Amino acid sequence: MGSSSSKAEGEEEGKEGEGYDEDVPIPEKKPEPEPELPLGVEELLESGDPVLDLSYRKFKRLPTRVCRLTHLEKLYACGNGLRTVPDSMPQLTNLRTLALDFNKLDDIPLAVCQLVNLTRLYVGNNRLMTLPDELVNLQALRCLWLDANYFMHFPKLLYELPHLRCLQMAFNRLRSLPNDFTRMQNLKGIWLYGNRFETFPRVLLQMEGLEILDVDKNKITEFPSLKRLHNLHLFSYDHNPGVEAPPKVCEEVILVGEGAAEFMEEREARKERRRLKQEEKEALEAALAAEEPVIHGILKNSGAKANEDGELNTGDTTAAEEEEGDAEAQVVEYDEAELEYDEEGIEYETEELILCEGEGLEYKGEELQYEQEEMAYEYTEEQWEDMEKQQEGP
Repeated sequence: MGSSSSKAEGEEEGKEGEGYDEDVPIPEKKPEPEPELPLGVEELLESGDPVLDLSYRKFKRLPTRVCRLTHLEKLYACGNGLRTVPDSMPQLTNLRTLALDFNKLDDIPLAVCQLVNLTRLYVGNNRLMTLPDELVNLQALRCLWLDANYFMHFPKLLYELPHLRCLQMAFNRLRSLPNDFTRMQNLKGIWLYGNRFETFPRVLLQMEGLEILDVDKNKITEFPSLKRLHNLHLFSYDHNPGVEAPPKVCEEVILVGEGAAEFMEEREARKERRRLKQEEKEALEAALAAEEPVIHGILKNSGAKANEDGELNTGDTTAAEEEEGDAEAQVVEYDEAELEYDEEGIEYETEELILCEGEGLEYKGEELQYEQEEMAYEYTEEQWEDMEKQQEGP
């Protein structure tokens, strides 16, 4: 102990002897020099284009110069081995899309969480296990890509992002979804392929707003009926063991998986048969509407009677009207409709067509059944391309 004290006193004396002054400020650490810009990047930075693509340029650090481009709306910096971003990034107040896929981020940088106008954030293929609390600042966020990270539990922090519509969490380590997942009722599409689900997350059956649901490449062996998901347009269940046929879905859902092609072919055949029946029904109705309304029931109710020679006598005809022998045909007015008939008698083209006062048109025979179909939902080529890009990342 004594030797230690002496050593400390000696060190203090040495500092005094060397003229050590505690009031002298410690020199600030010099900022690291800006990384050398790869060929062609200088022109991109000076272009004034609102879209800047710096992907796969071998940046270890993103140049701070980028953060002075306040006109930027989209910034792509994928595949650069980035571990963070410049602290000055919140200066990009017009930024709407930020892509940081295929880097080495252990967490989403706090500077990113200050980009309050972001609507799309791509941070897939990094090293994320959790999300920072500050992410709730991104209230305008609509699409979030967290695929190919290390999430073992669903991050409930996402409940606090009310405008989130698309969530990509493929190739993580999820085994289940929390029961209060229904708080994300505004979600339209969720990609869960390549996780570790062994049973279908039944909480998804309460997500009636879902339009796209992808559970490919899990370990699910059985699916419940998905008919309650009335807005579902695409359901993909491919590469799940033991599943040989698609689950029950609404009529227009596009299916991807084992047995889906045969199922949809048969469904299209049924739709075609119904379409043909509808055309037949419409053609029959048009033919009936074109026929002359020479109907016995109307004449009976009008008080008209036919004599033994087949001539029609009504109680309302006058002598003058009976003397008009040169008329080729006579007309009886009833309910503002003119009914023509031949002097030789009334011929009925069909005995199955009867219309009486107070009754509707009745056709004796087997009725044609027609089930009203909703308009089929079809993806355009651009929508398919966008969807594939969303699954693969930018």
